[in-house]
Amino acid sequence: MQGLVFDIRRFTVHDGPGIRTTVFFKGCPLSCIWCHNPESQYGFPETTIKNLSLEGRIFKEEEVSGLWMNVDEIIEEVEKDRVFYDESGGGITVSGGEPTSQADFLLALLGEMKARGLNVALDTCGYVNWNQLAATMNYVDLYLYDLKLMDEALHLKYTGVSNKQILENLLKLAGFGKEIIIRLPVIPGINDSDENFGALKLFLERIKPRVREINLLPYHAAAGNKYKRFGKLNSMKNIKSMPMEALQGRKTELEGLGYTVKTGG
Repeated sequence: MQGLVFDIRRFTVHDGPGIRTTVFFKGCPLSCIWCHNPESQYGFPETTIKNLSLEGRIFKEEEVSGLWMNVDEIIEEVEKDRVFYDESGGGITVSGGEPTSQADFLLALLGEMKARGLNVALDTCGYVNWNQLAATMNYVDLYLYDLKLMDEALHLKYTGVSNKQILENLLKLAGFGKEIIIRLPVIPGINDSDENFGALKLFLERIKPRVREINLLPYHAAAGNKYKRFGKLNSMKNIKSMPMEALQGRKTELEGLGYTVKTGG
């Protein structure tokens, strides 16, 4: 069995507690217009041409996003830094794209990670059949759960899917006592309104005991070159990156309700 991976990033510190290695699966059922990893969206390898400059000359290099790997190959890579996981309270984070879009391979990988005693976090958008998500609970120590928009119509407009299943799955995870970090990408003019944050606060009250922390992730425009390279439409090309300090008010607002809040992951 093989899974499609577009990156394995070592020494990450914003994808869960401690020092971690993050495995990025390729393929996602959402099409968020602000996506900062457009190469993660399609569930097949993509080839692009990268321009390199050396001593005033331009060289073209072919770059493939997406590599088919088996469980043993991934395990071999993530095991390299076990000493750092043990010392820092870190581990492995499986992210994407959306990992549950490769459900069978994900379960095989998670099972092997737990068999080796690795701490496992799963970063998910929550748009998945509940039975598939529930099957991960035997192996996952911490869920990093993305919430984009609370209004269903706006969620459909900006991500391409309804948020009904996403919210239902989050309630179910919390009901099973799973530990959860809520991750909210804050996008100017889309989900940074008082209305959205008001609805968010009301919803989170229903699962508050299970919310380990909230991560406010400011929009950044750094993915612009990726959209060009992969020939994809960048609907946010005229939107500037949001400075971290712009989130201080929201951070204080949520902290006042008793949540631990981090900005930038």
